Amino acid sequence: MNVMTPIPADRLDTLHSSFTASYSGIMAFIAVAHEGSFARASDRLGVGRSAVSRSVQKLEVQLGARLFARTTRSTHLTPEGERFFENCLPGVDRILQALEEMRDLREGPPRGILRIGAPHGFGRKVLAPLMNEFRKLYPDIAIELTLHEREIDLTVDRVDIAFRDGRLGDCQVIAKQIIPLQMRVCASPDYARKHGLPTTIEELTQHACINRRLPNGRLHCWDFKVDGRAHPVTPHGDIVLNDDDLIMSAVRNGRGIAQLPEFQVCGALRTGALVECLHEFSPDDQGHYLCYLSRRQQPKRIRAFIDFVTTQVRALNLDCVTEIATRSLA
Repeated sequence: MNVMTPIPADRLDTLHSSFTASYSGIMAFIAVAHEGSFARASDRLGVGRSAVSRSVQKLEVQLGARLFARTTRSTHLTPEGERFFENCLPGVDRILQALEEMRDLREGPPRGILRIGAPHGFGRKVLAPLMNEFRKLYPDIAIELTLHEREIDLTVDRVDIAFRDGRLGDCQVIAKQIIPLQMRVCASPDYARKHGLPTTIEELTQHACINRRLPNGRLHCWDFKVDGRAHPVTPHGDIVLNDDDLIMSAVRNGRGIAQLPEFQVCGALRTGALVECLHEFSPDDQGHYLCYLSRRQQPKRIRAFIDFVTTQVRALNLDCVTEIATRSLA
């Protein structure tokens, strides 16, 4: 992360007073120097000639030097004015360059650095495979994808777009649901043949449950819904992992059962690599959200990614159909 070097307090005060007194004068001075005339400078700036003259006079008083030699027929820079003009030019060029770059960002093709934050499971399973296609469409956009398990602050962490799993606590962001987020309790067919599957939440105590450790050190609750009300449970488990991919691997290898996000297990459920249980106690859809700070003056790179990823993720059909909720074992 680039950190700006702080300006000392005494220099900041000097800069403030100098900027306040000099800005209009410098703008007027540069316009007159470019146009060679106070009248043409006033036309260019869209202000009265007398206002331009007063601004230049104030600047001359501040600098303690005469910047223009004026006659009834001509206006030209004094030696001091020429030196001041030459010293101002690099700054003017930088300002013009900055304006031009901002115009390119607004009017040209999407470009720049796009910083994205996402949970590990969603980032690996869904986002990472889409990055190559996005880069082909927008080669001038550089991608920085950071995977995390904590809820990041888009401003503090300097992230343009964040993906979050349900339970949004930040009212400052704009959140767009891109897919449902349903939790599925799954096991491998081999585990189901050997140990059976629970038919009630209470029967989880009779099974090898695989739990997930959260970044704050707590165990992740398994979410259920019983008689129309939320019913969170944290079953005992001999295996505790802190990554959905590791949990998924352990489940597929028959080491136990776990509750995982639907996007993580949907493909395996469709192919029969995993089977689901306790479907009738599934919790309400929490939604998986794409979050950003504002729609106003949004850079084209952010708009391009939002449109692209929304279309692509929804096309993946990551919400499982109900007929695979309960698979019969052969």
